[in-house]
Amino acid sequence: MIKQEEYSKYEMTRILGARALQIAMNAPLLIKIKEEDLEKINYNALKIAEIELNSKILPISIHKPFPSKKGELKIIRKESKTTDEEKERLEIKEEEEIAKGGEIMELAIPEDEIDESEEGSGDEE
Repeated sequence: MIKQEEYSKYEMTRILGARALQIAMNAPLLIKIKEEDLEKINYNALKIAEIELNSKILPISIHKPFPSKKGELKIIRKESKTTDEEKERLEIKEEEEIAKGGEIMELAIPEDEIDESEEGSGDEE
């Protein structure tokens, strides 16, 4: 069993919440608490669960499985054996495809473009 100091805050919250729910649903208390003390804490199920946890009599335990080391994963990357000539051919092919795509979309020619500032600022008579 794990010592209370070794519980994470999430495990502590889970244990206390589970036990407080049991107590709220009229589960028998695991520790004898005087009526005066119960009145002092207003019969708060969470406080009662905390008292039981601190007295280390709760039957709730945490199992923390740790992964076993099965060796390091080795990633083998298959490198492509392309030569410089093949790379150049691929680049030329890509450039040709881009140029063809540009012809379809009709690339803009700077002379064809009209400056918007000139168009709106003309003196109309």
